[in-house]
Amino acid sequence: MKNIAFYIASRYLLAKKGSTAVTFITWLAVGAMTVAVAAMFVIISVFSGLEDLNKDLISNLHADLTIKSTSGKTIKNLGNVNKILAANKEVSSFSRMIEEKVYISFNGKGDIAYLRGVDSAYTKVNPINKDVFYGTYPSFRYSNEVLMENSLDNRLSIPVDSSNHYATIFMPKPGTGIINKEEDIYNKRDILVTGVFPGKDQLDSYIISPIELTEELLSLPKKSAYQIVIKLKNPENADAVKQNLLSSIGKNIEIKTKEEENAAFWKMINTEKLFIYLIFALVIFITTFNLAGAIIILQLDKKEQAKSLISLGFPLSHLRRTYFYTGMLIVISGVITGLIFGTALCYFQLYTEFFRANEVLPFPVKIVGKNYLIVALTASVFGITISWFFSKISKEYLTKN
Repeated sequence: MKNIAFYIASRYLLAKKGSTAVTFITWLAVGAMTVAVAAMFVIISVFSGLEDLNKDLISNLHADLTIKSTSGKTIKNLGNVNKILAANKEVSSFSRMIEEKVYISFNGKGDIAYLRGVDSAYTKVNPINKDVFYGTYPSFRYSNEVLMENSLDNRLSIPVDSSNHYATIFMPKPGTGIINKEEDIYNKRDILVTGVFPGKDQLDSYIISPIELTEELLSLPKKSAYQIVIKLKNPENADAVKQNLLSSIGKNIEIKTKEEENAAFWKMINTEKLFIYLIFALVIFITTFNLAGAIIILQLDKKEQAKSLISLGFPLSHLRRTYFYTGMLIVISGVITGLIFGTALCYFQLYTEFFRANEVLPFPVKIVGKNYLIVALTASVFGITISWFFSKISKEYLTKN
């Protein structure tokens, strides 16, 4: 009987209906489900692409793990911390870093910038040297050779790698008391820009310099650090390595993963993704009412046939199952067709970059297996619910005139 119910349902979907209107509404329900599923899949795939794009944008901003001091800016017992990191097999490389806000001046132009002092191992943690598109990365032979973010360099019009043109960095001095001379206000140092890198909206107005320059400007002892940035052999183990280092290093130390360093940003991205999902889930839910209409009209169109089946001993439960299977076949057809159509659109965007957010940035797309599952499951849940609810035909409906 079950096979008979499914066979009849498949004939209702594929065979010519008694009424042209029934055929139209049935395939309209399939088409509406196809469009809704394809739209949801494409949008979720775009957000998956945006996640990767944002990870790339902030890759130069945060390391896999970042160590900071909880008691003051500088990290205490730095030698002991370095020994522990060097002995940890999960740590690929690590680098000292000092970052402060500074004022930079050149030829009467001035601007506020962020000075990030790093040691020579920094490029093993963050290969920012590969992003240099003009000039070269500092050689670290001299402490005043720096790498500058492109927009900051353009605003100040500083020539790159020119030994005749030096900009000046000013670092305010901490302290109290009466100011008697200019040197009491700030430390300053002339710098030579050796190369330029793109900030990608995350490192705007940044200057990368040898850490010795920041130590001099801040009057810090040698081998100081505000932060230690760490690259792991396997970034997926970041949480486990973090706990291991916390227990080894001891007190007055804070360790954050890349996600924790940028928690507010990822919270915003995930919230937007959730709202987009809920909006398109609502669209699919509304679309399934086309499915309800198709089942109801099919029941009206096939009423006489249903009476004949009941008279021949076909159970009412199996008749209900027939309408339920019909609804499910409509849903399955719409989901499969929608996913194929959505995948085709995603590949079209990947290969042609036809749709663009601006002149240089195409909408990013990433096809992920879990997105197929999310979309198919969402459409199926609504489709099964609507099909089950509207397939509950009563015996009185068949017997009354």
